[in-house]
Amino acid sequence: MAETNGAGAQPQPGQQQAAPQIRILTQYTKDLSFENPQGARAGDPNAGQPQIGVSVNVHAGKMGEDLYEVDLRIRVEAKRDDKTAFLCELSYGGVFQLKNLPADAIQPVLFVECARQLFPFARRVVADTVRDGGYPALLLDPIDFLQLYRNQVLAAQQQQQQGGAAPQGA
Repeated sequence: MAETNGAGAQPQPGQQQAAPQIRILTQYTKDLSFENPQGARAGDPNAGQPQIGVSVNVHAGKMGEDLYEVDLRIRVEAKRDDKTAFLCELSYGGVFQLKNLPADAIQPVLFVECARQLFPFARRVVADTVRDGGYPALLLDPIDFLQLYRNQVLAAQQQQQQGGAAPQGA
């Protein structure tokens, strides 16, 4: 008795569409900058804790038919007494293949799900870089990429209503 598992069978009209697929093809550090003007004071226990400011942005672009690049940009600035203790800027990229997604779902998937998948790796790069600069490893808090995306969409809508161009990355 022969068994068939249906692999390779073509969907018939009226059958359910293929499931959406998101694949990471590659991920990489695109750009990394670390400035440490107070490096000699990095380990000084009397220097006090620096005030940390973090900003995160997501940019995405189409590379091919089903291929997209997502660029997660993280900027961390630490100040001590209004002087920069260190500045870390990371651009961490990934190439994703998206299949079987409706056109209106592609942008949210790129800016939310793909960014979420890249974040742990970018977080590690930032932590290691800050630690290698003489400071305790900086573990970034989780990012709500859905809210970040909503904010970018809202900013783009407001700018269009005012007659300007859409913000970069949205």
